[in-house]
Amino acid sequence: MVKRLQAKDRSALAYLYDHYAGALYGVIFRILKKEAIAEEVLQDVFLKIWDRFDQYDPSKGKLFTWLLNIARNQAIDKTRSREISQERKTSDIENVVSRIENEDYIEQRIEGIGVKDILKDLPEEQRFVVEYLYLKGYTQSELAEEFNIPLGTVKTRLRLAMQQLRTTLNVT
Repeated sequence: MVKRLQAKDRSALAYLYDHYAGALYGVIFRILKKEAIAEEVLQDVFLKIWDRFDQYDPSKGKLFTWLLNIARNQAIDKTRSREISQERKTSDIENVVSRIENEDYIEQRIEGIGVKDILKDLPEEQRFVVEYLYLKGYTQSELAEEFNIPLGTVKTRLRLAMQQLRTTLNVT
């Protein structure tokens, strides 16, 4: 297979697509979460594989691992593109009303069980992280990216906040 791809055998590329496109699409879709964009990136991945197959070195790893890395990198590059940035801004505007209503509902539930009182004793940066991760549904990566905070800092602030909350609530 490798020799056929190096020789630019189109039937080898077709075989590769038939047998690996599904797995690569899964990786891409998990990163992008949009079908149309994931399909577009999958096509870009196979073009890159075809154009740069001479860069594959079997001594460095398996073919499938190389393919996965290309797919993953292409998907990550796409998330950083202008197209995706613009789409996020548009999406954010469209969802403002829904978010506000949801936040009001969450605020009512949180105040009802006294969570705000417990969180007020945390330092501001720790309270911010806890609120966004646990009350607003962000992942650590999303929080880091959205607010331009290093991922390690988000994790540290969360760990410190959890330690403080355990002490405050007398939980071991």
